[in-house]
Amino acid sequence: MRRLAVAAVLGAVLLAGCSGSPGTPAPGRPDGPIHWTSCGSGLQCGKLRVPLDYAHPDGDSLQLALIREPARDRATRVGSLIVNPGGPGESGVAMVKDSTAQFDGPLHDHFDIVGFDPRGTGDSSPIHCLTDQQRDAQDQQDDPADPTARAAKRAQQAKDYAAACERAAGSLLPFVGTRNTARDMDALRQALGDPKLDYLGISYGTYLGALYAEQFPQNTGRLVLDGAVDPAADRLDASVQQQIGFEKSLERFATDCVTNHHDECPLGDDPAAAGEQAAAFLDGLRDKPLSTGDPGRRKLTSTLGWTGTLLFLYGDQDTAWRQLREALFTAMKLGDGSALLSAADAYNGRQNGHYTASDDAQTAISCADAPSVTPSPDQVQKVLAELKQQAPLLNRDTAAADLTTPACADWPYRTTEQPHTVRAQGSAPILVIGTTDDPATPYQQAVNLAKGFADATLLTRQGEGHAAFGSGNSCVDRALDAYLVSGTMPAQGTSCPR
Repeated sequence: MRRLAVAAVLGAVLLAGCSGSPGTPAPGRPDGPIHWTSCGSGLQCGKLRVPLDYAHPDGDSLQLALIREPARDRATRVGSLIVNPGGPGESGVAMVKDSTAQFDGPLHDHFDIVGFDPRGTGDSSPIHCLTDQQRDAQDQQDDPADPTARAAKRAQQAKDYAAACERAAGSLLPFVGTRNTARDMDALRQALGDPKLDYLGISYGTYLGALYAEQFPQNTGRLVLDGAVDPAADRLDASVQQQIGFEKSLERFATDCVTNHHDECPLGDDPAAAGEQAAAFLDGLRDKPLSTGDPGRRKLTSTLGWTGTLLFLYGDQDTAWRQLREALFTAMKLGDGSALLSAADAYNGRQNGHYTASDDAQTAISCADAPSVTPSPDQVQKVLAELKQQAPLLNRDTAAADLTTPACADWPYRTTEQPHTVRAQGSAPILVIGTTDDPATPYQQAVNLAKGFADATLLTRQGEGHAAFGSGNSCVDRALDAYLVSGTMPAQGTSCPR
């Protein structure tokens, strides 16, 4: 899950008008064997054709982009491990291609590691609603300080954006929801020849895994859901809790910066005021953006500064916090916003001046997964009070007008999905992993997800950062390997120390 702000969930995700090429479904019949070809570094790439609309399997279809890293030990190969990195909107192909070292050891020895780009993302009929130039203009633009002007601007941008996305990918938008992606994943399981699905889903990937288990409980093998999303959570409440999570993470970072790294920390001498120092600087970029040395002369605005800062808070206390200290020092003391801009670009999917489909796909998938519900005036006041009390640094300027318009209000497709507890009765045992100080998917969501399943075990990682896989926690790694390779579930209540 990458979405950061309540405003994003309530409408600011629907921003500027755009143009772009549609993600046009390909005609033809679904399924068929996968033809794997070498794509370098021992990896194999392929395509899988699936129905656009599973209610009409003989109609239009689309192709899913696939990647596979074959198991090192063919004699003890267990099968395929399908992985999803989250988002929604992130590329499973990129996850396998760019993170092969994270699977080294028992997982790579015994599994073919398989990634796929969910429909609408990556190279699977990607949804593009903004040109690169429009995205650059949008991402670096700060909203008006006046709440009324801000609300009016966002409302117009939302309408323009929804209309442009309908022009770009209208025929695809009703079919990019997670339930269809779960069906795709079962088609992939069958095409790979696996009797059961073994799966590692991270962040939003836990929601995908949960809906798969709900739809295909008899086909579940060993499912690991890490950095959990609670499918029963109200969208607005979940967004508020995420903001509170990032606020707490920022405060912990700032306190640690001043207390334990004073010589390289630009946040003053008072640990209690360090978070305020960081927020004041980032908010101040609205009036005094920093130079960055960017070839396109982009400056570090408040929007980009906050985005880059919060990206670092997804990471761990050792590496990511050190990088954030360095980025803030460079910006605050040297007047150079390049490091924070690079982090913002990474979050926004900007690579060498071009944008991936991740943000547009995230909006489309989110709108296909949750209804657009206008909060009542009482809800707005409750949420506003909660944000001002528990996440004041991230919400200095937030006003009631920012919270009244729901996400997807202007979206051309209306979903029938509703938040609900997923039981997945009849599934194989599921391993849910939650991290105590996870800002993006707060720990309580993992507790709720595990409690909702008919048969699940919760594994807790103590520590900072989003999700546990790849965090270097040996206790988590041992538990994950034991379950996926041998089917040995950790004891209920197991907690892995920092």
